[in-house]
Amino acid sequence: MPATLSHWDELETPGPSESGPGDLVLSFFSGERPLHGAAGLADWRLYGQLSRLITAGRCAGGSGESLMMPAGPRLPFERIFLFGLGDGSRLHDDQYSKHVRTMRAALRLAGSKNYSVQPPGRATGLIAAKRAAELWLAQADAQEERVTLIDSEGAYKEMGDLLVGQASKAES
Repeated sequence: MPATLSHWDELETPGPSESGPGDLVLSFFSGERPLHGAAGLADWRLYGQLSRLITAGRCAGGSGESLMMPAGPRLPFERIFLFGLGDGSRLHDDQYSKHVRTMRAALRLAGSKNYSVQPPGRATGLIAAKRAAELWLAQADAQEERVTLIDSEGAYKEMGDLLVGQASKAES
């Protein structure tokens, strides 16, 4: 799903027996102000609510921090999960994988099997789109989870062959 509000607005809230966009999974680095990417879009749509939570010290972006909140009527998602990533000066594969494990463990505990996520570090460009998708999908359970990656149009071209392969695996 492209990281644009116009695309998010096209998502419909599902009926009781339908599956919609699910939850919105966001991440940010400590000191990242303003929020970038999907987190920045959600903050904009929520009139700065995420920024106010950060300013109030409810979630400062430290590694391992997490916050869950209802998305409210201004976003088509059910809940928002906000995860801190710590220092944003660099992000290597081991750190990235640790963040993914932490995020996915929290999502499992909350019962979230359908979610949209902008992979950690993509909004700030600290990890390439294809590598971010590879590392996220390597830990995702295609049988149990419905994962929608949020990124730019250019990123989808970069990771296109990987996503086609994952869709084929999920169908079989």
